[in-house]
Amino acid sequence: MTGSPALPHLPLPRAAEPFVTFPALLRAHGFAVSPDQTIGFIEAIGLLGPRDIDDIRRAGVAMLAIPKDREAEFDALFRAHFLDQTIAADLPGEDETVEAYEPTGAEEQIDQPTDEDEAGEEAATAERLSTRDFAPADDNEALARFRRLAGARLPRRRSYRYRPTHLGRVPDLRRTLRDAARRDGEVFTLPMRMRKTRQRRIALLIDVSGSMKERTESSLRFAHALVRSAERAEVFTLGTRLTRVTPALRARDADQALARVSTLVADFDGGTRIGEALQAYLAVPRFAGFARGAAVVILSDGLERGGPEAMTDAVLRLSRMAWRLTWLTPLAAEPGYQPETAALAAVLPHLDGLGDASSLDAVCDHILELAHGSFAA
Repeated sequence: MTGSPALPHLPLPRAAEPFVTFPALLRAHGFAVSPDQTIGFIEAIGLLGPRDIDDIRRAGVAMLAIPKDREAEFDALFRAHFLDQTIAADLPGEDETVEAYEPTGAEEQIDQPTDEDEAGEEAATAERLSTRDFAPADDNEALARFRRLAGARLPRRRSYRYRPTHLGRVPDLRRTLRDAARRDGEVFTLPMRMRKTRQRRIALLIDVSGSMKERTESSLRFAHALVRSAERAEVFTLGTRLTRVTPALRARDADQALARVSTLVADFDGGTRIGEALQAYLAVPRFAGFARGAAVVILSDGLERGGPEAMTDAVLRLSRMAWRLTWLTPLAAEPGYQPETAALAAVLPHLDGLGDASSLDAVCDHILELAHGSFAA
C-alpha cells in the first residue's frame, strides 16, 4: 500500500516576505524575537492596514518587544531592510562592553556580566539575554493538590446564559409558553431559571529577572499546572521584556513544557524592567482585553530598577481593568510584611491583595482562595 502523496510546498507570498525575514534579521543582530512574536507582528500589520512605513515601524516596536535602549539600533536595521539604507559597521578593535541607558537618560559603560554574579540581591541595570535549562523534577505535593482542587475552587463568574432550576428567581418564559402550548394554554407550574457560571479568566505574570532566579523554575511549574487546570488562563514572563508562554505550557508533560519555555524566553536571570514589561502588556489590545474582568496575579519581588513611575501607571491601569489584582512576592513570608522598595510601596494602594510567594504551597493556596467574593458584580 503506497502512502499518500506529500502536499506541495506553497511558496511564501511575495508581499509577506519582507515581514517574515525582518524578525530573522533582528535575531541575527542579537534581538530576542520568538516565533510567536513574529506571527503577532504580521497579524498586527494585517489588522492595522498600514498606510505608511511609520505604521509598520510602530507595529514592530510593539509586537517584537523592542527594548527602549535599543530602539536606535532597531531603527537602523528597519531602515536598512525596508528602505535600503546602509548601516554603519562597528569599528575594529572595540572592546566588548555593553552600553547601558539609565532611566535618567545618562549613559554608562559597563562590563559584560559574568557567571559569578550573585542573584537575588538587587535589581540589575543592564539587559542580559540568556536561556535556562530546567532539571526534571518529581511531582510536587502542592501542585498535585492544586490540580485536584482547581476545577471546583478557581474563581467563577455569572455567565450570560441561563439554565433551568427549581431554585431560580427568574421565570423561564420560553419553557412556560412551550408547556402551555402542549396543555392547551394551561400552566400548572411556573418554570424558573438562573444564570450559569463559568471560570474567570486568570492572567499570571511571572518575574524571571536575576533577583527571582531561585524561584523561576517553581513559578513556571505552577504556571504549567494552572494552564492545564483552568478553563482560560494566560501566562507571561517579564524581566527586561514581555513574553507570552501560554502555548508552550499547554504540553501535558511539565518537563517538556518548561523545555519549550526555555526556548522562548530570552531574558532569564537578566535585568529588571517590570514597569516597561507591564506597559508592553497593556499596549497589546488582545492582552489587555484578556485582563478585563479577570483575576490578574503578578509573581515578583518588585525590585524595579529606576523610578517607579512606569510601574505605578501600569498597575493603576491594570487595577481598573481586572476583577482582582494581586501581587505575590517571596519577601512577604513574614506576617505583617510591608514593602520597603519604592516601586512596590507606590503600587500598594492600587492592589487588591499583597501575598506570600515564598513557597509553592503559599502560591497554590492563594490562587485557590481567590474565589471568595467571586460572584460580586
